[in-house]
Amino acid sequence: MNAASGEAADAAAKRQPQVVIDCKLDRIYYGDFLAVRDSHVPIPKGQITGFIGPSGCGKSTVLRSLNRMNDLVPSFRFEGHVHFYGQDIYAKEVDPVVVRRYIGMVFQQPNPFSMSIFDNVAFGLRLNRYKGDIAERVEQALRRAALWDEVKDKLKSSGLSLSGGQQQRLCIARAIATEPAVVLMDEPCSALDPIATRRIEELMVELKEKYTIALVTHNMQQAMRVADQTAFFSVDITNGSRTGYLVELGPTRQIFEDPKQQLTKDYIRGQFS
Repeated sequence: MNAASGEAADAAAKRQPQVVIDCKLDRIYYGDFLAVRDSHVPIPKGQITGFIGPSGCGKSTVLRSLNRMNDLVPSFRFEGHVHFYGQDIYAKEVDPVVVRRYIGMVFQQPNPFSMSIFDNVAFGLRLNRYKGDIAERVEQALRRAALWDEVKDKLKSSGLSLSGGQQQRLCIARAIATEPAVVLMDEPCSALDPIATRRIEELMVELKEKYTIALVTHNMQQAMRVADQTAFFSVDITNGSRTGYLVELGPTRQIFEDPKQQLTKDYIRGQFS
């Protein structure tokens, strides 16, 4: 390699976003059931990575592996690695509670706690014994979640009193209040109406300026609208057992307009069975 080509390669490397999470899933088991196999998904900093695929393909299992939420399932067994800024989060000395401080999560159903709006957002801060101004951080999180103007005069009201879309934004505020590096979102719009869905999508695009986002969605149009890169998962059915695996990962536009794998083409065209 000559000097000019070497400089060009260095420049190209510098343009590539930093990988925040390098996820290599060799095997994920629940008991004897092989749920996911052979899936390598790097999550670039400051981008939205969308996970799409048919039901049962392991999208949510993969997502929940990124912050060790699957550890809460007694039969869960993991082979591979998940590196967060180079640190293997499955190393024996790593506390999964600390992992979730840096890799937050928003679930499919809005799940505000049965407490005030303020206390919902402050919950993680108090759990992590935050020493700063909690009220300031709560306001900051609610502003980032595009909810402050709607709730600033009723912070003592129950989080359960909000509409579905507001509840989901409250959950997003709760997730980002502790300043995680990554926010995982597991079908965050599936229980919302189209107007609330659009607001959450707009919010995701705004939030990637500060947070890296991994998004599971059953809605391919949503992935096209918000994801920078998309991972397509499929299902291998053997002897009646369904095992998910990664088929293709690439820039979202390429995945939807020029997929490299036939399975991806069939799924995008609605010919998948």
